[in-house]
Amino acid sequence: MIDGPAEPLWLPLNHHVLPPLAVVLAAGVLVPLLLSRARWPSQAPRFAVVAWCGLAVVFTLSSAVALTQFLMPSGSGHRLPALLAACLPGTGAPWPSAADLAGLSPAEAGALAAGALVPLVPLVAWVRALLGARRRRAGHAEVLRLTGRRQPRLDATLLEHETPVVYCLPGRSPQVVVSSGALKVLTDEQLTAVLAHERAHISGRHHLLVAAAEACGSVYRWLPLGGEARRQMRLLLEMAADDRALRRCSRDALATALYVMASGQAPSASFAAGGPSAVLRVRRILAPHTAGHPVLRGLFAAAAAVGALVPLLIACCSIPG
Repeated sequence: MIDGPAEPLWLPLNHHVLPPLAVVLAAGVLVPLLLSRARWPSQAPRFAVVAWCGLAVVFTLSSAVALTQFLMPSGSGHRLPALLAACLPGTGAPWPSAADLAGLSPAEAGALAAGALVPLVPLVAWVRALLGARRRRAGHAEVLRLTGRRQPRLDATLLEHETPVVYCLPGRSPQVVVSSGALKVLTDEQLTAVLAHERAHISGRHHLLVAAAEACGSVYRWLPLGGEARRQMRLLLEMAADDRALRRCSRDALATALYVMASGQAPSASFAAGGPSAVLRVRRILAPHTAGHPVLRGLFAAAAAVGALVPLLIACCSIPG
């Protein structure tokens, strides 16, 4: 005999899943589409790189929270914000004790475990991308050891090849490679410019960010976040290296050097001063450089993506009921 009306089928669904799910859709679809169409990233490439990285972090952690809340029993959704808040410094809340964790039901513990596994997926993909790129660089470095020779004056490896090309192999044992063809066609000022460009890649550890974008593109390839991050990251890092090189050389010198080496091909897992993006970057370097509001908007986007991460997730999950 039924004592009361049947409970609606949708009631057991934990309503706490809706706010983090909204963040997932915004970080994975809406904001990447807007960012990929914006004009300010070319004026502030470093800020744009931070914004893309912040979006990936926001999406990953929000996905973990959304999955956890989805698997949580409908009456236990409020416990996740309390656990997250306890793990944050400055909140004054005590860390979860063994008794707190032992008091979780099997369903709650399983939901937390499933959510904790979500960030491991892009992390493993990032490590795999790093190791794959490292193997390719090691193979090419061995070829350079046999065919190239060290040039102390340039602090670079000279490779006998008629095609003008300058590139770097980042990593634990970084080196800059200059072809003999590049030495023939570049002036001293132009050579200084491209060497500064390559050393900016090395000092900035840009290979770590490229591997992160590759991992994001492989894990989230069905979302605008993954595809756009993979397409945008390398170009933005090249622009950032151009800006760093411009501290030591003129715009004309760098633009001319990039134009001369636009047809050069560099090995995979390396950064080349020329390449397919050279013409676009030359146009950017020679265009009137505007400062002000584009940079401020880039800084705001990066700060919003990173600074609002944890408070946003905690606030979104802390809906009473």
